[in-house]
Amino acid sequence: MGTEPRRKLVVSDAVRVLDAEVADKSGLSGLAIKGAYAVVKGISPGFIQETVNRLLDDFLDALDPLYAEAIAAKKSPQSHLVQNRSRVAESLLSITDKRAERAEHPVIKKTYMKLRPTAKAHVEASAPRLGELLEKHSLAAAAAADSAS
Repeated sequence: MGTEPRRKLVVSDAVRVLDAEVADKSGLSGLAIKGAYAVVKGISPGFIQETVNRLLDDFLDALDPLYAEAIAAKKSPQSHLVQNRSRVAESLLSITDKRAERAEHPVIKKTYMKLRPTAKAHVEASAPRLGELLEKHSLAAAAAADSAS
């Protein structure tokens, strides 16, 4: 999933998942998240897409053990990610935490640190959509590999 031409599709779908997750937020915390997302999107055109692309390999590596567990147990990757949403969140946030520490844009670092205390719950809530994305593209990649051989 991390190689072309599938990579572009995965990144595009991941951005759509992120947009949908942000759009679903409500209340005061939702307002804060939506505002922060708008600030980050405003850094430069395509910034979110570029960031997702830069994080993709690390995210795929982090999700690979969960995906392998699902396949070994003959489970749907989506349902397995949902059942293990806490592990998913911890794995993905460990990556973004490291990246935020090294962020060159002060706005990115400040925004991330402001939202970080509630991030785990938000990432856990995204597990169904993340699982759907992973399942969709892993099945498509497998089908493409089968047809190529």
